[in-house]
Amino acid sequence: MNDPISDFLTRIRNACAAQQEHVLIPFSKMKAELSRILHEEGYIWGYEVDTSATHPRLKLKLKYNDTKEKTPVIRNLTRVSKPGLRQYVGSDEVPRVLGGLGISILSTSRGIMTGAKARKAKVGGELLATVW
Repeated sequence: MNDPISDFLTRIRNACAAQQEHVLIPFSKMKAELSRILHEEGYIWGYEVDTSATHPRLKLKLKYNDTKEKTPVIRNLTRVSKPGLRQYVGSDEVPRVLGGLGISILSTSRGIMTGAKARKAKVGGELLATVW
């Protein structure tokens, strides 16, 4: 696996398409921070670190709008910056996703944060992903 963040996003995307309640993802600090942001912004119910297996892993509880039809809250996850082509943005260039309805996730010098928080803190960084 060359890009663990793309794998993280793809696992969530596939689990939402399959209407699963939980998804298990190999643990890393970066993925834990991305999970924290998704939880804070209301895209997932929660996450926890599962250490019962030989390697630790994240267990994300996915969020759906309807209980009958199971429409996922996460409509789209897109990886922006890739290992072959990094995308960096300044504090004034942070994109607004769907006019503010979605979020952009940045890796800044102050840690991983949403685009709105980065704009407010006036820091730029690597644009990791967009979510809506």
